[in-house]
Amino acid sequence: MRFVKGHGTENDFVILPDVEGALELTAAAVAAICERRSGVGADGVLRVVRTKSCPEVADQASEAEWFMDYRNADGSVAEMCGNGLRVFARYLVDAGLAAPGELRVATRAGLRGVSLGAVGEVTADMGRPEVLGAGRTEIAGEVLVGLRVSMGNPHLACVVDRPVGDFDLSRPPVVDEADFPSGANVELVAARAEPRHLAMRVHERGSGETRSCGTGVVAAAVAVAHAAGEETGTWFVTVPGGGLTVRLDGRTSYLTGPAVLVAEGELRPSVFG
Repeated sequence: MRFVKGHGTENDFVILPDVEGALELTAAAVAAICERRSGVGADGVLRVVRTKSCPEVADQASEAEWFMDYRNADGSVAEMCGNGLRVFARYLVDAGLAAPGELRVATRAGLRGVSLGAVGEVTADMGRPEVLGAGRTEIAGEVLVGLRVSMGNPHLACVVDRPVGDFDLSRPPVVDEADFPSGANVELVAARAEPRHLAMRVHERGSGETRSCGTGVVAAAVAVAHAAGEETGTWFVTVPGGGLTVRLDGRTSYLTGPAVLVAEGELRPSVFG
């Protein structure tokens, strides 16, 4: 099985081209691929498959040729991934499966629009953020209050008054199962000296702390905007792996940043069990 390795602000993925949906991709295989010492190593897997070949998203086939089948590093299925979406689109163009310009991608969170050239940054329409109210998390014994935001996947974005590097994310934050029955991505967000410039760290469900999270970056901007009573604006968000730009227009959200393909190779059959 051929694969390509890519990343968006160091949130890295193994891309598996499975055009006709013939691959039986098990959770164990995904976890083995993503293992950083005994596998290729990644925060997740992006399976590239024709939308019409996937019954779960067949209703999107008339508007999007390609389905981004995203899996977390532990093999669990995820609804959306903002950095992954940009890397997925970059792969489609690089592989000749789509032309540069505007394209639509099917995801478990619904259709997502992407804009990109032959090279350079990629902008993704991330959809309308859904603000669900306050929530709580416990991180290394400290209770924090945050804003619950759905980006097609669940987030708890906590705006904090000290550097985000001060927190211990080596273990999964504890969240309320009533609010997050399937778990949540938890973001720590702090304002920086420059106007509309934020710093963020994230612990992703199913992957642990990652260098970046696209949907989490949008949720972070939404939390800061909500606290300020704003619905529109542009924010630059610094994550450990780089920087991303979020634009909110009151209707939807846009995420702009790099999407880089770095390597390709072949997986041995034993990976798939």
